[in-house]
Amino acid sequence: MDAGRSSRGRAGRLRETWAWPTTSLLGGLGEAARERLLEAGVPVRHPAERILMRESDRTDFVLILLDGVVKATGRTEDGRDALLAVRMGGDLVGELAALDASPRSATVTTVGPVAARRLTRAEFLGCVRRDARLADAVNRSIVAKLRTANTHRVNFTGCDVATRLARVLHHLTMTYGERVGAGAVIHWPITQPELATLCGAAEPSVHKALRRLRALGAVSTGYRSIRVEDLALLHSVAYPEP
Repeated sequence: MDAGRSSRGRAGRLRETWAWPTTSLLGGLGEAARERLLEAGVPVRHPAERILMRESDRTDFVLILLDGVVKATGRTEDGRDALLAVRMGGDLVGELAALDASPRSATVTTVGPVAARRLTRAEFLGCVRRDARLADAVNRSIVAKLRTANTHRVNFTGCDVATRLARVLHHLTMTYGERVGAGAVIHWPITQPELATLCGAAEPSVHKALRRLRALGAVSTGYRSIRVEDLALLHSVAYPEP
């Protein structure tokens, strides 16, 4: 399996094999275990803005993302959609419902075109039971998601909105961004309301914090897009020296 193609072609074609990030499930697996996993299920492709899983539904299939981006959202008590997480090529989606047969905990929607493999619950559990290395990788993937969620909560304690926003952008950049010179590009559209839910702040406060980051030269913004111009500067705002 050729995993050496690390960028899309000029036409933006989806890849089914590339150098997945080592922090992802596929990127962290050995080649043999990865190939065994990718033999399971069926290949699927979805267009942008397609709901793949819906919160509270009792579906239990699993998606192995090969390329593209999805977002996980949850419904708040006042009826808003809160952005909970972003997942990209190499990541596993929907494993909790497959493992415990409980309703979906979030709605998963494609941000752009997505290529994946879809496994039934039986196929996914069979893979995990037959392959100890894969089971260990899935467990570590789940633990990593829980640790990220805990860190997210701790990092926001006692912080103002500008600091919280800087920390969210820094995390997204380090996890999903592509380094370009002193900065980085986040290759998927994120709206300011979505940033507000990630920061746990009102939209006007996020607008003000973004203006501050732009004025400092840390980021630039466009229509549904954010570019980090100076990653070191953004880090200094996110994690100021005591």
